[in-house]
Formats: sequence, structure tokens, C-alpha cells
Amino acid sequence: MTRNTSDPLFQTRVLDAWVDYNGHMNDAEYARVFSLAVEALMDRIGLDEAGRAELGYTIYTLETHLCYRQQAHRGEGLSVALTLLDSDAKRLHVLFTLNNMDGDVLATSEQMLMGIDVESGRPAPFPTPVATAVAALPAAGDEWPSAAGRRIGIRRD
Repeated sequence: MTRNTSDPLFQTRVLDAWVDYNGHMNDAEYARVFSLAVEALMDRIGLDEAGRAELGYTIYTLETHLCYRQQAHRGEGLSVALTLLDSDAKRLHVLFTLNNMDGDVLATSEQMLMGIDVESGRPAPFPTPVATAVAALPAAGDEWPSAAGRRIGIRRD
């Protein structure tokens, strides 16, 4: 599998409780790891607990496309890298890549995230400090990842 050379956004280990009857990380736990990566992203762009309280702003997940590549095993070290695919005033289109410590890609999660004004509960543009932090995220640029933009379906020849 391809190595992801981005700095990790989030790191963890496969916990015992995440291992299923097949002896590897349960599919739902991959989603948990990517959810924790969204929280790490929020921290990175200034929407940690204090930032959310000060700005009255948060991020919601609108859509996720999770692709499983390889199994993760009990105790295995994991890291998640982020690629910003696109953004506008209130949305982030991101690709998270889950790797093991050898750099093997275990899974990807393409997500659409929406900025939300907490008081109104409605979408709203990113506050200026958040928008500035978003602009500094590692972006795909001309190198659109092959794992992004996929659609689900049965291939017919």
C-alpha cells in the first residue's frame, strides 16, 4: 500500500475493546478513529473546547465514505493524516488516511464537514481565526488522492 507522508493529525492504538470476533479491529471502530481525527482537526483549527465556547462555533459531519484496506490488530499503533481536498466559507471536504506504524494504509475516510453557529444551530461561515487555520491545512493541490471522489457500486464489465 502507498505510504502517506503527511504529519499525523492523530495517533492512537487499537484497544482491546475494539477487537472483534475475527481477531482484528471491528469495522465500527475505524469510524471511531476517524471521528477522533475530526476532533483532532477541530483542535488544530482552533475549535477545541475553549475555542468552541469562545467562538460559539462547531463542526458537524455531513457525509462520510469509509474504505477499508487492511486489518488493524490488537495493540497496533495507528496514525491518521489529513488532506484538505476543498473548502469554502463554511465547509471542509477532507480525506483522512489511517496508517499503521509501518506506513501501510489501513483505511481512508472522505468526509464533508460543515461549520455550525452553536446559538442558531445553523450553518455559518468560519470565524476568521478558524478560516485562517483552515488555509494552513495540508491541501491536495494538483495531486488529488486516488482514494478521494470514489463512488460505491458493483462494477459491471
